[in-house]
Amino acid sequence: LLQDGVPINPADDNGDFQELEPIFFDHLEVYRGANALRFGSGTLGGAINGVTPTGRTAQGLYLRGDVGSFDSVRGLVSAGAAGEEVDAWGAISADRSDGDRDHAKRRSLRFHGNVGLKLGDVVTSRFYASINNINQQIPGALTRAEALTTPRKAAAASIAGNQARDIDSLRLQNRTTFDWGALTLDVGGFVNAKSLYHPIFQVVDQESVDRGAFFRFDYAGELVEATFGGELRVGDIRSKRFVNLAGKRGALTFDADQDARAASLYGELRVKPAQSLSLIAGGIYADGKRKQVINLNTATPAQNGAVGRADFDAFSPKVGILFEPLSDVQFYANYSRSVEFPGFNELAQIASFVPLDPQRAWTAEIGTRGKAGTFSWDLSLYRADINGEMLQFTVGPDIPASTFNANRTRHEGIEAALEWTPIDWLRLRQVYAYSSFRFRGDVEFANNRLPIVPKQTYRAELRLGTDALHIAPNLEWVPDGPFADYRGQVCTPGYALVGVTGGAQLANGIDAFVDVRNLTGKKAIGDISAAIVATSGSAIYYPVERRAVSAGVRARF
Repeated sequence: LLQDGVPINPADDNGDFQELEPIFFDHLEVYRGANALRFGSGTLGGAINGVTPTGRTAQGLYLRGDVGSFDSVRGLVSAGAAGEEVDAWGAISADRSDGDRDHAKRRSLRFHGNVGLKLGDVVTSRFYASINNINQQIPGALTRAEALTTPRKAAAASIAGNQARDIDSLRLQNRTTFDWGALTLDVGGFVNAKSLYHPIFQVVDQESVDRGAFFRFDYAGELVEATFGGELRVGDIRSKRFVNLAGKRGALTFDADQDARAASLYGELRVKPAQSLSLIAGGIYADGKRKQVINLNTATPAQNGAVGRADFDAFSPKVGILFEPLSDVQFYANYSRSVEFPGFNELAQIASFVPLDPQRAWTAEIGTRGKAGTFSWDLSLYRADINGEMLQFTVGPDIPASTFNANRTRHEGIEAALEWTPIDWLRLRQVYAYSSFRFRGDVEFANNRLPIVPKQTYRAELRLGTDALHIAPNLEWVPDGPFADYRGQVCTPGYALVGVTGGAQLANGIDAFVDVRNLTGKKAIGDISAAIVATSGSAIYYPVERRAVSAGVRARF
């Protein structure tokens, strides 16, 4: 996860999407798989970069207000200004909602701002600050029958324990750019301070500080392009657990100091032997360290003072080819390795460290993207052969915790998007994903499909009209629900959700919008916490959001 090109993941590589506020962003950049190497990502999934406005890209005042179902209210105020050498942009957002389920209230107050300085013809520097105050109740998982018949209810344990996930965080970061034309250098640093108050089976109470620095060279010549960079992140967590007394701290049960370090060096070379052809090669070396010192463990006093440590390192290469026969058409292929180190969420599942290995994969992908006439497309086919995928297994003599490394699994599938705009007032957007995720010769689960991920998903939106006035019905369709268990015995039902959005320009710079989701009030299961064996009493299901209507106004001055 990155914001404005600066990594925000803690040093143990766990990420928290809640700290990225989409309403602030100018746009999102998604670099899938090995294409994220230029950001220093060596993970299977890739990288997501949220890009915020600046005083130069969003001058003036912007106001937004939303109201909707479940007593939902959201507001945003942002402003930007720019001079010859200095620009600044800042935004404040607030939202509240009672949620579509019992015990699902949410409250948040956020700030994000940045100041840019032009320090001559070569050097520019930008400072960023983000503040998050997020309070949200957790309604918990339901049984299959409850999720499909009474989706509004909350799990009894969630209510009794007043389960929640509250975050207070402060993030400060800087990125300074040296631009010498064909060669640029980005350097920067960041500090993230976070407080997590998380009543679940016990009250998880954590205070953490992460800091780091990064650099990235980019060279763009006519025949050769290159990227070389690195980053270092270190973090400290004071992790405590208390008896949960209806969401309040009871007696202290666990106290540990957790330290993490993550470092990487990466490079990518792109050579053009012909104008339409690029050959790509690169790699990333990553190093990770995790350490935990248990100060107190009332459940197992013999572990008081115990030290757990895990050290990891890996090199992940990548080769690829990019063919551009036309200016708006690309064909590409990549073959790459990815390695993901376990974080404290996995290593410290129980009081002492669990001996987990990194997740390692070799991934091949081919695809095409482009535009031709009234059509634009994006098509990717991929296969990832994974060793050590971190999944939930049956606890036994050789498997001390519920999350452990699988032997061999395979993720393969298709991701496709097609957009058709025959005339200015008509646009059809479609996305389709086919996912075949399986074990490969597992002792316990043979070649079963992995749970949670549906085999096929399809989404479409038909937009009728222009910015002055438009309406856009949309569809989300899961033909067959995924498995809920590793034994491949229980599937969830498929579903189709219908919605509609619309907008109208009220005056110059002022527009109104409406969003209706799950128009028919469909009751369905949208997410699962997988079980080894799922029974009728297994509370592992999360219902889709009930029918919801929201509307708002945006104004720019």
